[in-house]
Amino acid sequence: MSKPPQTAGRFTFADWEEHPVGPADTTPRLARAAVTNSFSGAIEAPGTSCSYTITYTGETAGAYAGMELLSGSVEGRKGTFVLEERGEFDASGTRCRFEVVPGSGTGELTGLSGSGGFTHRHGEESVEYTFTYVLD
Repeated sequence: MSKPPQTAGRFTFADWEEHPVGPADTTPRLARAAVTNSFSGAIEAPGTSCSYTITYTGETAGAYAGMELLSGSVEGRKGTFVLEERGEFDASGTRCRFEVVPGSGTGELTGLSGSGGFTHRHGEESVEYTFTYVLD
């Protein structure tokens, strides 16, 4: 059995809209965020739709979970799929792991499974990601 390909690329984010859920002046506190990302490299997806739920455990620390809908291609194969994301953040940046939601692949990405992640340092405009996948 061959090893799944590990690929890489970069993404940029824009249009971060965050809104408190419940009291905004307490810790811990919750928020929701809608974000648009643009992926290049192994994943080509020019404008994703992403929704996060964020838990702040301090002013600059916490954790989040979310779903991201990507429409584009993986190494040239076109379709749509969803990533489930989980991460944590602190004053230095963000660490995230993601996994393809089973059954979410469409078009030439039907049967896609895989996982990856990234580390974002505050101030970076472009973030490197890794992605290991299998396409049935």
